[in-house]
Amino acid sequence: MLDILLTQAEPPIATPSVDYPAVLPVLIVFGAACVSVLVEAFFPKGSRFRSQVVLSLLAIVGAGVALIVYATGSAPAGGVTTFSRSISIDRPALFLWGTLLALALGAVLLISDRVVEPGGALVAQAGIRPGTVQDRAQTATVMQTEVFPLTLFALGGMMAFCAANDLLTMFIALEVLSLPLYLMCGLARRRRLLSQEAAVKYFLLGAFSSAFFLYGLALLYGYANSVKLGDIAAAAAGSDRSDTLLFAGLGLLVVGLLFKGSVGPFHTWTPDVYQGAPTPVTAFMAACTKVAAFGGILRVLSVAFESTSWQWRGVLWGVAIISMVVGAVLGLTQTDVKRMIAYSSIAHAGFLLIGAIAMTKDGLSSTLFYLLAYGFTTLAAFGVISLVRDSSGEATHLSAWAGLAKRSPLLAGVFTFLLLALAGIPLTSGFVGKFVVFSAALSDGMAPLVVVALVFSAVAAFFYLRVIVLMYFSEPAADGPSVSVPGFGTGTAIFLGTAVTLVLGLVPAFALSWAGAGGFAF
Repeated sequence: MLDILLTQAEPPIATPSVDYPAVLPVLIVFGAACVSVLVEAFFPKGSRFRSQVVLSLLAIVGAGVALIVYATGSAPAGGVTTFSRSISIDRPALFLWGTLLALALGAVLLISDRVVEPGGALVAQAGIRPGTVQDRAQTATVMQTEVFPLTLFALGGMMAFCAANDLLTMFIALEVLSLPLYLMCGLARRRRLLSQEAAVKYFLLGAFSSAFFLYGLALLYGYANSVKLGDIAAAAAGSDRSDTLLFAGLGLLVVGLLFKGSVGPFHTWTPDVYQGAPTPVTAFMAACTKVAAFGGILRVLSVAFESTSWQWRGVLWGVAIISMVVGAVLGLTQTDVKRMIAYSSIAHAGFLLIGAIAMTKDGLSSTLFYLLAYGFTTLAAFGVISLVRDSSGEATHLSAWAGLAKRSPLLAGVFTFLLLALAGIPLTSGFVGKFVVFSAALSDGMAPLVVVALVFSAVAAFFYLRVIVLMYFSEPAADGPSVSVPGFGTGTAIFLGTAVTLVLGLVPAFALSWAGAGGFAF
């Protein structure tokens, strides 16, 4: 009887093979995040800060070394899939991972700086009422260190998100990167209520967009009987099923992706969250989340829906135009520097979307390069913003920046260069990024969209130039803000972002070559 039962039993489930060298960078980041949680639990409070900073930096550098070793050694030219084809490690994924790790290194340096803001810019007990005895005591203490494991978990989620080869893995990675960011946005030491409001708005709208993503995933599973991008592509290319599920699922899925990329009209969280979150967190979110979101958008559109691009491309044309209009026009009305950069990011999301819908090799490589260039410029810009301060903390109102060049010519010069890069002026990475994206779009028959993009690039340039004129041609107020001396972390992050912006503007060929080294594997 036992023999009969054994012969009728189901065959054992095969254990999925794992290409550990390929996924080692992600494993290092997630492993360090788990260790960082244990450090919070068991280390004495006085030694946590140093331990957490060292651990975070070592994890990012270690993951970068593992990435370089794999990319220059055993990485197949066509890429590999692992974890039962749920993760795809190909040339675009390696490029995005390298970009995320480099940006995260600068962001951790910004977060760890305790010179610009005594005690650090973030605090764990965000519920303490401002102005109370507890608040003043908390301000005097050392920086709370819960932010470091949150940063590592968010970084790991971003890396998994842009390499996910099926929609379920992508959704899990989306939540892993989003939940830590919701918490980090509410940890500002100053302007505590504004920070908490930003966190609540981000959480509510983020949960809503995740529901769109998950509902779209369910519809696409009903259409293709699979959540893997390659299987969805095969079903879309030759299936007798109704296309209603396909395009309804695609629409809902894209809404969730566009929300993460702060693409208009799914941008409403962006200005409030950028303004309210601690500036180092804003820098991390603005640079890294944009890279991860558009990495996911590129993979989904290029792998799963390329064969149906003629049916949805016109809709995304309209979305790109709306994003550029919202970012450029509403950016003109802003009086807060952080909100201005937020609307700038919405306009840049429209430019990035042009490259994403080009659906060519040049479109892919130009969008990847644009993400690299934009990330470093934005990181350095928020580093500069954190240094202009008054008695209440950061002085982000534009009136406080009047005559800044007379108070600190060096800082004003650096910020001017970064603003010119965001405007796309030649000899900066921003110019090269726009040039290659628009060239790819032109070669793919999108000349009208490029003309619209050029018009709103010129409109957006106005609010960058307005800040430059304000810094150089206005008199500083007698009681105006001062410019803080940057600590090692902030100074290094600003130098790194500015140097990369300059180098990519002068000699972009090596980065463009790396970005165009190969396509997606599935």
